[in-house]
Amino acid sequence: MTAPPHEGRPAGTGRALPDTQQGMRRRNLARVMHAVSAQGPLSRAAVASHIGLTRAAVSTLVDDLIRWGLLEELGPERPGRVGRPGSALAVSGRGPAGIGAEIGVDHLAVCAVDLRGTVRARGVRYGANRGRRPGPVIEELTDLVREVVADAEQEDLRPAGLAVAVPGLVARDGRTVVRAPNLDWHDTDLGALMSEAGPLTVDNEANFGALAELWLGDGVASRDFLHVSAEIGIGAAVVLDGGLLRGSRGFAGELGHVPVRPDGPACPCGGRGCLEQYAGEEAVLRAAGLEPGEDLVGLLAERAAEGDERVREALRDAGTALGVALTGAVNLLDPETVVLGGALAGLSPWLLPSLESELADRTAGPACPVAVSRLGSEGPLLGAAHSVVRAVLDDPAAVAERS
Repeated sequence: MTAPPHEGRPAGTGRALPDTQQGMRRRNLARVMHAVSAQGPLSRAAVASHIGLTRAAVSTLVDDLIRWGLLEELGPERPGRVGRPGSALAVSGRGPAGIGAEIGVDHLAVCAVDLRGTVRARGVRYGANRGRRPGPVIEELTDLVREVVADAEQEDLRPAGLAVAVPGLVARDGRTVVRAPNLDWHDTDLGALMSEAGPLTVDNEANFGALAELWLGDGVASRDFLHVSAEIGIGAAVVLDGGLLRGSRGFAGELGHVPVRPDGPACPCGGRGCLEQYAGEEAVLRAAGLEPGEDLVGLLAERAAEGDERVREALRDAGTALGVALTGAVNLLDPETVVLGGALAGLSPWLLPSLESELADRTAGPACPVAVSRLGSEGPLLGAAHSVVRAVLDDPAAVAERS
C-alpha cells in the first residue's frame, strides 16, 4: 500500500514544495491521492477523516482530481451505514499510466502500469545487448516503448512518464549511464528515448528492484533492508527508513564488484576476483558445465532439483561467495533484513544454506535474517513503472499541468 507523503514534500520525489498557499494545495492533493490509493474506496468524509481536513476542503480537492481523470466515483457506499451514503472514490483505472522499461544484457522489456498498480500492457524482446553500440539498443527500446504505449492507449491510458532500469552506474542527472560493464557502455545519454512518453528517469536496476520490494513486496522486507539482485551481473541497493541510500555520486550498492578473492579472475569492471565472477549467472553456468540459454535460472533450478551434483556444488559455491560479500555490507550497515531478488530468488533453495552459514560465521552481531523476494526477476521492471505511478500520486497537479 502507498504510504502518505512526507511533510513538506511529495512522498518519494525528494522535491520540497514551497510553504505557500499553492504549495499547501499541492501537498493536500497528494495526501488525498495517497489516502484513496492506500485505503480506498473511500467517501469524501472518510478521506477527510484520514488526512485531517474538513469535508468541504476535501470535496474541492476531489472535484479537481476527478476532473483531471485521477480519481473516479464508484457510486453510493455500501448500504447499512448511518446517514446519507456518500459516493465511494477510487483511483482511476484510466488516464495516467507509468511506463517502465528495462535494458538487460540479454533482453529488453517494457510495461505499462495504471494508477491502481495493475500491469495493463507489456512487451519483451530477447537478444544479446552486450557489445552492441548504445544507439541501436536505444532505438530498439524506443520502438518497444511505442508498442506498449499504443497498447496502453487502447485501454484508455496515457503515459505519465518513462523510467528505465539499467545494469550500471547512473549519474545524478537521471539519464546518463556512466558505466555499465556488462553492456560495455560508458557515458551513454538515454535522453534520446521517446519524449512523448513523458518525463524520463534512468536508474540502476537494483535500485528499482529495491523500490519494488518496498512498495509491492507484501511485507517480505521492512523499511530498512539490503536488497540483492542478480541476472548476468549482481547489484544491491540499501533502503533506510523507506528511502534509497544513493551515496554522494549516486553509485551506492555495487556489491557485484566487491572482491571476494583479490587474486581471482579479471572482471569487466577492471578489478579481480569480484563477486560477479563467482555468483553471477554466467559464472554459475560455467562452474556447472552448462551452456547459456534464454532461461538460465530455470535451467539451473531444474538441474539442481533433479539432483545434478555439479550444479548444486556451483550454487553452493555461489552462495558462499555471496555470504562473504554480504558480510561486509551487513557489518557496516546493520540492516534488519537481506532480501534476495532477481535470479537469486529462483535459486534460493540451493544458495541459502551456504550463504546463511557464511553470514552466521562472519557477522559481528547476531546473524542477519535473509528473505526471498516474491517479485523475482520482475522487480526492476515493476519498480521502474511504479516509480512513475508514485510520482503521479506524489504531485497530481504536475500531471494536470502537463496535460
